[in-house]
Amino acid sequence: MEEAHIRKVIHIDMDAFFASVEQRDAPELRGKPVAVGGGGARGVVAAASYEARTFGVRSAMPSARARRLCPDLIFVPPRFDVYRHVSGQIRDIFLSWTPLVQPLSLDEAYLDVTENLKGEPSATRIAEAIRAQIKAKTSLTASAGVSYNKFLAKIASDMDKPDGLYVIKPAQGADFVAALPVRKFHGVGPATAAKMEGYGIITGEDLRSRSLDFLQLKFGKAGHYYYWAARGIDNRPVNPNQERKSIGSETTFRSDLTTYEACMAELHGLIETVSRHCSRRDLAGKTVTLKLRYADFRTVTRSRTVSRPVSDAETIRDIVALLLNGLMPLPQGVRLLGITLSGFSDSRPDAPASQAGLFGAEL
Repeated sequence: MEEAHIRKVIHIDMDAFFASVEQRDAPELRGKPVAVGGGGARGVVAAASYEARTFGVRSAMPSARARRLCPDLIFVPPRFDVYRHVSGQIRDIFLSWTPLVQPLSLDEAYLDVTENLKGEPSATRIAEAIRAQIKAKTSLTASAGVSYNKFLAKIASDMDKPDGLYVIKPAQGADFVAALPVRKFHGVGPATAAKMEGYGIITGEDLRSRSLDFLQLKFGKAGHYYYWAARGIDNRPVNPNQERKSIGSETTFRSDLTTYEACMAELHGLIETVSRHCSRRDLAGKTVTLKLRYADFRTVTRSRTVSRPVSDAETIRDIVALLLNGLMPLPQGVRLLGITLSGFSDSRPDAPASQAGLFGAEL
């Protein structure tokens, strides 16, 4: 493969985006631990400043727990109209370089700059320029990852946060992945990581030692992705027209839930997570689905489709409450609950070719 044919991908991830916007617009918040979200007893953290993160405060965390970790935490209500406006400014910067921009949310996106509008051959220099433009336009910092595919670019953007730039060159890809814990693989959540560890798969090198047949047997369709990712290979294109089909969140409990009240208390956090992700992506959906798994692993789902798209937590909660009520009384304990929103409208990997020729190429 000739060097000119190497894909050059940048992943841009804004640093603590919601909280940073609030600190930018309210100077008295700068340098202080800030959480965006509801500060009430049943509230959830939507985003946390880096000052708050040093105390262990994280997004999707119940507000009560966040306050225990950081008694001086300052809660501010989210202003999604402002976040969307700033996100639009950032996207305009992206589009000044390439039309191949795939937003993942309001604060992150992939860019394919292999052939870009300014004829700049270095993806690294483009990433540096974009970060500088974002800072000049919005007074916010962004971290960037540069590599030859989406999988590695996304991992790279998290390597030197905040306000960092990290490059994984083609010659480094396979070795970089080999040393990486599988828990840091994009697309490997805590449950999947725990399952992998149960098979002795701790690092990318362990994952690479397993056959494609084994990974597909144990992990279904995702096994194909894991097999190639473990080799530093990902041929998914940057797709500016990609549509999200659903947004969901689920959790498994150490002890089974046995009452309606206990289930609704746990569903609250899942609903907040789904609503927050919808807000970040500016999406709303018409179909709410409740997933429930009993102690004997029998799984049931119940869905309701409404006439107008929804995304706010309160409306989703009302729908979920009706769906859960329809499953009462519980025939046995509940070990897993999940919420999915689908039917979106806008509210405003095949086996890759050989990449052996990439070694030594620049980005």
